Formats: sequence, C-alpha cells, structure tokens
Amino acid sequence: MLASLHGAGPVAAQFEPCADVPRAGVLLAVPALLACGLLTHTDQRFVLPPGYYSVAQVFLLVAFLALARIKSLEGLRYCAPGEWGKVLGLDRVPEVRTLRGKLAQLGQPEALAAWASVLCQDWMAADPEAAGTLYVDGHVRVYHGRAAHLPQHYVSRQRLCLRATTDYWVNAADGQPFFCRASAGRSGFAARVGSRDRPASGARSARPAQRRGTGRRSAPAQIHPGP
Repeated sequence: MLASLHGAGPVAAQFEPCADVPRAGVLLAVPALLACGLLTHTDQRFVLPPGYYSVAQVFLLVAFLALARIKSLEGLRYCAPGEWGKVLGLDRVPEVRTLRGKLAQLGQPEALAAWASVLCQDWMAADPEAAGTLYVDGHVRVYHGRAAHLPQHYVSRQRLCLRATTDYWVNAADGQPFFCRASAGRSGFAARVGSRDRPASGARSARPAQRRGTGRRSAPAQIHPGP
C-alpha cells in the first residue's frame, strides 16, 4: 500500500506456483538477457523516484514486451496487467501512461550514452581478441517526419532516394554487439565512427584497417592499437 502511494518501494518481486500464464515463456530468456548486460550497471546509471516499480522491473518489462513481439507500448493496453504481473513476480504491470513516464525519466541521452559506453568496455575487456576484428553493418532508416531536413540516401528495398539516417552497428565476428552509431549526414563510416568512439571501446588509439560498403552484408574492420 505504501509503495502504491509513493511512500515506500519499490516492491520486491515474489513468485508463486501458477499455471497457464500467457507469455511466461519469455522467462527462459532471462539468463541470455542478463548475459548481454541488460541489468549491468543500471543501479549506478539510472534512478527512479520512490514508487511501486524498480529500474530492473521496468527494464525487464520492456525486454519481455519485445520478446513477446508487442511492437509498441500501446500494445500493452490490450494485455491483462495481472497476467504480465505474474511474469515479473508482481500483482500487475504499470499502465501505458505510467510506463511512458518512467521510460522518459530513464531515457535521458547522457545516461544512456554513459551506460552504453560502460557496457562496450566490459564486452571488449571480456574478449580482447574478438575486439580486434569488428564487423560493421550499415542500415538505412527512412525518416517519415517533417521536423528535420535530412539528406537523401538510397533505400535498396524501395529503390528510391529518400530522406533517411544511417545506423552503423559494430559487432564482433561471432555477432556479439559492441556499439551503434547513428548518422544523419552522408559522411560515411570512417568519419562517423572514429576518434569519438575510442573512449567507448577502451582503446587508446584505433583505426579501421579494412572497410567495404554499408549494405546488408557486414564488412570486417580490423582495429589496430596506435603508437
């Protein structure tokens, strides 16, 4: 009761034996989510005001919605909050308006960038050999709004030049993600992913030794330490 009135909290998760819980299979992905760092460093990087739900519960709920193929938060309106609550060990999940407010508090660009940088350092430090050869995959994302004036990019699916941005995903050879950079211009990968990403990767100095294209195929880019 105190947690619901913002007098205490968050509420600790408590699981009980249940049967026929919809979408409970997403719990099988919890070890993989934790191994990817979903809850790593979240206590140091993100803070919510005292309330019913914790940062970890909000992160897990959003991850579970993605695994259940609920494409937007609005899709949560058509789900029973009590059934999703059983998956999280709670009596219910937040309504859409409450969840939007908490994500707005957690989604500050500075906090997200710092969290992504720390995760990138952890991943690269865990396997330095894999961090020596990276695969860079560029994806064109079409912009449908009117507020920004973006340059045109060639969109292979539609075979047209449309206003778009380019996302550069940097992965290890085995598919482990390191970081992603979004570019609104047409400067290309070398200008976008360069010196500004060296602190995020933990390298004192690095340069791509091989790069080919930004289509669907990934191109290996070897990173060598500088002098």
